[in-house]
Amino acid sequence: MNKLITGSCCALLLSTAPTFAAGIYRCSDAAGHVTFTRQGCPIDQSAQRQEVVNPTPSSGKAIPLANPLKRRKSRTEEPTRSLIVVGAQDDGCGNRIIGRARRDALIKQQVRPGMTRNDIDSTFGKPDTVTSRNGRMQYRYSSKTGRTQTISFDEHGCVQGKR
Repeated sequence: MNKLITGSCCALLLSTAPTFAAGIYRCSDAAGHVTFTRQGCPIDQSAQRQEVVNPTPSSGKAIPLANPLKRRKSRTEEPTRSLIVVGAQDDGCGNRIIGRARRDALIKQQVRPGMTRNDIDSTFGKPDTVTSRNGRMQYRYSSKTGRTQTISFDEHGCVQGKR
């Protein structure tokens, strides 16, 4: 009997399409700026409570769209603004190798002047020997066939060239 009552209550609750209503406050300050909030308005702003209905999608009730406000033409035309780049990424090596050229060199395991120490570490792994003279470093990699590759870095950690 309890299962029948529980099942009928669940069916009744699930069959109705709920529409949720919420109380929203429309706050206007002295300058005319409007803010909508659920918490209420600050003391220095005028408050107007609005009821908002948010029907469930596909509930069968058509909701008209709001009519857009006509824009007022400004009295003075604003001059066209140009794009200003505030900051650019700097890899510490003067951005001598960037973007696609860097990716291609990393994938093909090539050494190019301007690559950083991190680029070389991620491409070739840990060097077999590291030497440092006058603030300049050299990484030396030895292959199983006996071939040696030396990569020289300047004092900023940028690749100078390969030998």
